[in-house]
Amino acid sequence: MTPITGKTAILLMLADPVAHIRGTALINETLAGLGLDAVILPLHVGPADLGTVLLSVRRMQNVAGLGITIPHKVAAWSLVDALTPVAQRMGATNFVRRNADGTLTGTNTDGAGFVAGLRTNGFAPAGKRALLVGTGGVGRAIAFALAEAGVASLALMNRDRGKAEALAQDLRALVPGCAVSVPAPDDTAAALAGADLLVNGTSLGMAPEDPLPLDLSGLTASCTVAEVVVQPPMTRLLTQAAARGCAVIPGAEMLKPQPKLVAEFFGLVPG
Repeated sequence: MTPITGKTAILLMLADPVAHIRGTALINETLAGLGLDAVILPLHVGPADLGTVLLSVRRMQNVAGLGITIPHKVAAWSLVDALTPVAQRMGATNFVRRNADGTLTGTNTDGAGFVAGLRTNGFAPAGKRALLVGTGGVGRAIAFALAEAGVASLALMNRDRGKAEALAQDLRALVPGCAVSVPAPDDTAAALAGADLLVNGTSLGMAPEDPLPLDLSGLTASCTVAEVVVQPPMTRLLTQAAARGCAVIPGAEMLKPQPKLVAEFFGLVPG
C-alpha cells in the first residue's frame, strides 16, 4: 500500500453504521491502480452530527471530498453548496467534492454505476419492465437511471407510499417516455409477475434476521433480481431468487464501475 503522507488526498466515507462498508476497499484498489496518491477511509457519523462534520470538512484542506452512504444521501443533498445536474434531479448525493475555497459540490454516481453493473452482467434495461422496492437516496438514483436507460415501465414500491408517489411524479415530469406506476399493496404479486427486473433498493438484507423487501409469491424464473446491499454478497433475497431459477446480480456490481467516476469527479485524474 502506498504510504499516507501530508501530500495524500484524503477522502472520507460517511456512514451509520460502518461495519458493512466494502466500497472503500474497491475505491482504494482503483486509486492505487491509477497510481494516485489518495485514500478513502470510512467514518462513523450519526445523522445528528452530519451537518457538523460537513462544516468541519470545509476547513480540512487535505480532504478532497466525501463518500456519502446510508443513511445520509438525502440529508447531505441539502447541506452542500452546489449540485451536479444528475444529483439535483435525484434529490440525493453519494459523493461530495471539497473545492479549493472550502465549498462543497455533490454528485450522484449510484444510478450510473447500477445500470453499468446490469449491463456488465448481461441485462440490457432498454424496453424492459422493472420493479423497484425502496425510494430513498439510492432508490431515487436507480429509478432515474433505469428510466433514462429506456425501461418501458417502472413500478415503484415503498413502505411510505407517499414517497413512491412523489418519485413517480418527478419521473413522469423528467422522463415522460417511461410508464411509471405505484402498485397498490394488493397488486404487488401481479407487478412482480410481470417484471423482467426486480431491484431491492432498501437496506433490508444487511442483517440475517431482516425480512424480505417484498413477498416473492409472484416471482418467475424469467425475472432478473438485483441488489444494492453489498454485504453479505448473497442476501436472503438473492438466495431465494436463485433457488427459483432467477439470474441474480449482487450489490457489489453497482460499485465496480464507480471508482473511476469518483476519481474524475474529485479531480484526481483527468475527466
